[in-house]
Amino acid sequence: METTKPTWQPFERHGNLTTQSDLPDTVFAFPKQRKEPLTDATHVRNAVARFDQVIDVSDADRALAFANIEKAADHYDVDLSETNWEQLGAHPQPHRQETARKGAETRMRTGEAEEAARKGAETKERLGISEEAAKKAAATRRREREEAEGHSGA
Repeated sequence: METTKPTWQPFERHGNLTTQSDLPDTVFAFPKQRKEPLTDATHVRNAVARFDQVIDVSDADRALAFANIEKAADHYDVDLSETNWEQLGAHPQPHRQETARKGAETRMRTGEAEEAARKGAETKERLGISEEAAKKAAATRRREREEAEGHSGA
């Protein structure tokens, strides 16, 4: 079996929260798709757990991702029992969208969705970003309404 050379390199920026777009390609398990960042031990374990959920990737992409996960696991002292990517799974969950829809319906029915929205609003308020988020949402709704009116009036 041909071994794939990893592209992963450590990337650590302490003190500031970063968004995924701030990270270099070399920090991702799947660098071409920028999927599964490997920035610490927790993210390495998450990448292993979610490996089979990454869709629209080739076997070569999976081989590279596993090589990157191995390298990051070694760097962050994460024990891997798997020795190749096939042991992590190669196929996405076949009913993922249906399962997600059912989960959302359950959260709506039980009130969990409303509770999560309330907590999210409280967090935004506490961080001082609620006004900015509200303006952005209003602009999006306005643009969508204008686009809909433009299409229906034509």
